Amino acid sequence: MAVETKKKMNVPITKPTLGEEEAQAPLESIRTGWVTQGPKVAQFEKDVAAYVGAKHGVATSSCTTGLHLALHAIGIGPGDEVIVPSLTFIASANAVLYTGADVVFCEVDRRTFNIEPADVERRITKRTKAIMPVDQIGLACDIDAINVIAKRRGLDVVEDAAPAIGATYKGAKVGSGAHQVVFSFHPRKVITTGEGGMITTDDDDLAARLRTLRQHGMSVSDVARHQADKVIIEDYPEIGFNYRLNDIQASIGIVQIRRLDELLAARRERAERYNRELPTVRGIEIPYVPPYAEHTYQSYMLTLTKDCPLEREELMTRMLRRGIATRRGIMASHLEKTYTTRYGKVSLPVTEEAARTTMLIPLYATMTEDEQTYVIEALREELGPA
Repeated sequence: MAVETKKKMNVPITKPTLGEEEAQAPLESIRTGWVTQGPKVAQFEKDVAAYVGAKHGVATSSCTTGLHLALHAIGIGPGDEVIVPSLTFIASANAVLYTGADVVFCEVDRRTFNIEPADVERRITKRTKAIMPVDQIGLACDIDAINVIAKRRGLDVVEDAAPAIGATYKGAKVGSGAHQVVFSFHPRKVITTGEGGMITTDDDDLAARLRTLRQHGMSVSDVARHQADKVIIEDYPEIGFNYRLNDIQASIGIVQIRRLDELLAARRERAERYNRELPTVRGIEIPYVPPYAEHTYQSYMLTLTKDCPLEREELMTRMLRRGIATRRGIMASHLEKTYTTRYGKVSLPVTEEAARTTMLIPLYATMTEDEQTYVIEALREELGPA
């Protein structure tokens, strides 16, 4: 039986890094009364776009609404198919269903857990209109390989980069040089606005259309109307959505994006410690990072190997009893009732194995040395030496 560490600690799976500057940031918006989408949102969009190296940032109320908006803006709808890896949070696939299109699930690479380009190619049909690769838990997918397929087959690409703000691919920031990349600012991400998302694009016309669609299809923005020296009566030439971020959230985001490199450095430092020490623990593998990518470590994911002495749920339960929060790694979306009811049985063996054998352990920028030691020692005590 494992010997438990002497002093119990409570270690969450993650926590947002918010300080006094973030607490004070919304005051200007509150005092001026401009609390909906306005000048702070515009500034946040510019800051994010500049950080990743894109021409435009278009803020949305969440990454999920951003994905839906990105698909809708390029005309994805009923009768179309979008290829999506099943090994992702269900919001990726759900965004496709919102458009009326069908999801075609594909496999992932066994090491990176990101979309498998060869499997994507096999699943393209006459109905396929787009591919949605996902940058899993902050690791950039092999987007060049996906773009080659998309260009050859005449398809659009909408990159779900929910956890990947600050990640790099071949030396460039994720979000640069792409048609549409969508980020999340949920509290579990590296930076947060509470809820919120951002689409980055280099396409001027597309950016303008996205901004119109996110605000009910309104022909002129609130900012433009308020700054005009004459009365402007807006019109609504097409159906849009209420997918706006507000200025209170954006005020926090402006502070957070300035701190992003600092927060990434702290996460990577803690991930490197796990990488050094956890290979000495039996039955687990640390994350694989290919040479073309730099991870954000939005989460730190272990893979339980065949010689792991405990089943995943049993290990998670034992860690919970020690006060350590864990989570399953990544879900297999095609196994959820929403999709089994709709599409029947889909066989994705790599995805299904990954969904059974991966587990997230605590990692966050403010994680203390003592907290991390506690997690490492708990795993060692429960599983034994390698």
